[in-house]
Amino acid sequence: MTQELIDLRKSIMEGRYADALAIVDELEGMSKKAILRQIKSFLKILLIHLIKNQIEQRLTNSWAASIRNAIIQIQDVNLKENKKSYYINQDEWDSWLEDEIELAIADASLEVLNGMYNEFAITEMVDRRQVTQNSLQLLALTYSHSTRELPTVIAENLTQLPGGKDWKAGKR
Repeated sequence: MTQELIDLRKSIMEGRYADALAIVDELEGMSKKAILRQIKSFLKILLIHLIKNQIEQRLTNSWAASIRNAIIQIQDVNLKENKKSYYINQDEWDSWLEDEIELAIADASLEVLNGMYNEFAITEMVDRRQVTQNSLQLLALTYSHSTRELPTVIAENLTQLPGGKDWKAGKR
């Protein structure tokens, strides 16, 4: 990116505005790609913890915190600078979830039941439809709640997951 900024400065100083605009477009593309990469990373964390929750039929404080933090970070990164539009719109999550769920299953296999099952076994055990549905429900919250409200709303939604009521009651 440093070279692009040097080239941009040089293009402007030399009056080559078409070249400068092309560099600006390239920088915008690089920025958007980095943002989408961040969102994918948080999405994978969300999926891993929902997979663990589904298979183990419980919810721990650690998993709840990871799910909450992933959703909050997705909300923060997904909202564009104008605070009115998003990099990923609410109706576009299905393909993102499809792309990430296989990677999340493979990574979850390291953690589910302390690594008792490999990714092939976890692949057979997980209900992708349910994990996707739970993900979509949590992601939808990012479009309808403020950053201030979001943690409380997420916590209430987590109580609906397997083991969520026990988690809320403080039972193990």
